[in-house]
Formats: sequence, C-alpha cells, structure tokens
Amino acid sequence: MDSLLTATYLAAALAVGLISHEHAHARAADGLGDASPRRWGWLTLNPSRKVDPFGTVILPLLILVPWAAGVWFVPPFAYAKPMPFEPRSLRDPHRGPIWVAMAGPLANLALAAAAGLAVRAGPGGQIGIAALALVYANAVLCVFNLLPVPGLDGARLLARALPPRARETFTNLEHYLPLFLLLVYFLFAGPLLGVVQGLANVVCRALAGIDCV
Repeated sequence: MDSLLTATYLAAALAVGLISHEHAHARAADGLGDASPRRWGWLTLNPSRKVDPFGTVILPLLILVPWAAGVWFVPPFAYAKPMPFEPRSLRDPHRGPIWVAMAGPLANLALAAAAGLAVRAGPGGQIGIAALALVYANAVLCVFNLLPVPGLDGARLLARALPPRARETFTNLEHYLPLFLLLVYFLFAGPLLGVVQGLANVVCRALAGIDCV
C-alpha cells in the first residue's frame, strides 16, 4: 500500500512539475520577444496541448507502475511536446535561448525549494509524504533536463557552444528523444540513473534536509 501511495504522489508531483516546467519555458520565450508560444496557446496552464503520448503518458507509466508494485525504484521523469519556439525572434538571439532553456529547470528547482520548506516544517503523515514526493519529482526533473541528451534542455544549452554544422546535426537528433530515454532507462540505467539519483538527493538534502530516496 505504501508503494502504491508513493507512486500516486509521484505521479501528481510529476504532473505539477511538468506543467510548471513548460509554462516557465513559454513565459521566458514570450517575455524575451518570441510570440510563438503565445500564438500556439502555450502560455496556458492547461496541459492538453502539451501532452506527448510517449513522454507524458507511456514513459511515466513504465516508471511508476514498478514503483507502485514495489519492485523498481528509479528516478521518475516525464516530458511534453516540443514548445513552438523561434530563437531568431528573441530580442537577444544569442543569449535569449539560454534563458529560455534554463527557465524550465529553474521552475522545477523553485517548486522543490517550496516543497522542501514544507518538509522541514515537519507536518508528517500523508502531507509530509506528498511534500517529499514534490521535492523529489522536481529535483529529478531539474537534474534530468540538464543532461546533454538531445531533446532535453541540457542538450539545447550544449548546442549553443557547438559550431554551426555540429549544432544543426545535434539539434536534429531531438526527434529521437524517446529512443534516447528508453536507452537511458533500460540499457544504461545503472550508471546514468545513478548519477541522476545522486544529484537529485543532493538537491533534496539541500532543500528538504533529508534524502528523498
């Protein structure tokens, strides 16, 4: 029962974190001069337009069902459809994309910090478990999105430092994000997920005062 309840709280925390992550990206792009997110309805908190069948539904289920069964505890992750974005429309097309890419992970870090304060207040019971799940899910979203995996924010940051031709090739790999994540979770799970788990616990200790897992 505890595992099922934890998985339920993690699912809710992932949903909150993902919505906040995508909204932060859209607000940053809009505020920096690109009207594409506004034009395509990305500024709403309604997640319906942003649902990716694999990243928002299938991948979280593959991760959280084993959590609920108590047999496999790996960092929970989800992602949305790519946001409509035109970097050349930004007032600063060189630095602007960096701020847009960072907005999502920073939003997750802010949510984790707020939930961490709730954990430190020591409410206990279900409220304490839910708050810790919110810290953990958002810590993972922050850390995972900064990995240099094509399609994630970390790869977009890395691409800014590459020569034009290499940047174009690297950016085109974003279409294979589902494949990359399947490799991360089911082939290279040990080393890569260990790094994510370790860094997420660093964030948890800093914000909530305890390890999340």
